[in-house]
Amino acid sequence: MASKKIFGIVLAGGEGKRLMPLTADRAKPAVPFGGTYRLVDFALSNLLNSGLTQIVVLTQYKSHSLDRHIAETWRLSGLLNSYVASVPAQQRLGKRWYTGSADAILQSLNLINDEKPDIIVVVGADHVYRMDFEQMIDAHVESGMGVTVAAIRQPLSLADQFGVIQTTARRPTKISRFLEKPKNARGLADSPDEVLASMGNYVFNTDALVAAVHADAELEGSSHDMGGDLIPAFVRNGDAGVYDLNRNVVPGATDRDRFYWRDVGTIESFFEAHQDLISALPVFNLYNQAWPIITQQLNSPPAKLVRDARGNTGLTIDSIVSLGSVISGARVERSVLGPWSTIESGAVVTDSVLFDRARVHPNAVVARSILDKNVVIEEGARVGVDPVRDRERGFTVTDSGITVVGKGERVSP
Repeated sequence: MASKKIFGIVLAGGEGKRLMPLTADRAKPAVPFGGTYRLVDFALSNLLNSGLTQIVVLTQYKSHSLDRHIAETWRLSGLLNSYVASVPAQQRLGKRWYTGSADAILQSLNLINDEKPDIIVVVGADHVYRMDFEQMIDAHVESGMGVTVAAIRQPLSLADQFGVIQTTARRPTKISRFLEKPKNARGLADSPDEVLASMGNYVFNTDALVAAVHADAELEGSSHDMGGDLIPAFVRNGDAGVYDLNRNVVPGATDRDRFYWRDVGTIESFFEAHQDLISALPVFNLYNQAWPIITQQLNSPPAKLVRDARGNTGLTIDSIVSLGSVISGARVERSVLGPWSTIESGAVVTDSVLFDRARVHPNAVVARSILDKNVVIEEGARVGVDPVRDRERGFTVTDSGITVVGKGERVSP
């Protein structure tokens, strides 16, 4: 890798419709996660920890908060031409926005021409995982392929949710077929109950990527999508390899979280990913200092857990409490509390995700809910405790900025 010039591209222009209303006023990669982070921090941390120091983030949809987060947080030294730069859609090829992830790269080829890298790493901006890309790059160079696709083993029963990669026994690292959400996928030779699912992370030879996006632009009927169009074209040309995440060794990883990867593209998966963080032995460990997830440290006071005015003590179990949060005589269980959350006496908060400036007042019950920033719940209000809805989905999502007032008033999404 040392003899190759590497360039990183983070695709961060997605609309994130399935995460509404959390994406009502922000891009999906800017959605808060884990009480402190933004989703884009995981992709950027993996690239930076892997030694990449020239990275662009291609943005488009409601990108202001994402652009600001990158500008304020991801500042590298310009003395060595190191940078993480947010690049909005530039309309260099006409008055149109990006029509797909491959088109986003086509419209941003000036960035590649400026740096003239040998290899380009292209990753998504909305997955939660750890990965050492240097090891994948080394495997890519050794393979001689035009592109290498990162893959993770997933249960065969979930094959219809992913792009599934198939290989042959003779060439186990060369992709023979790429199937988009197949209904009848077959298992792996060494693990019949699993398939190789694409992680949405790719390593390209620069000339191969540039040629591919130009060719894709000329194809009538193409959706100009990286996984849907570009990679299948490489496979048809016999020029696509696969990198199994099982080969990746991340410093500080444990057996429990070594191969963790989650696409948090839906409210359900977003909620479940938070639950993965908060057990005593978490499925995904945020406390790995050998491979840190980097983010902006807000200028906030420490979290505070205190008795209430009557001397009642609260209880906080299996939860993450971020800077600026105040818990006063309340019960908080299996929850992630973002900055400036205030949970007061009499409140019961369970299995919840509370974002910036949420406030829960006395006697409120917030059960299995996701509350976006600036939410105010007044005394007696209830969120996510409807028996029918809880049985169907397990939690309720409130609208961004909702304010509930009046004793006993019901909150509806």
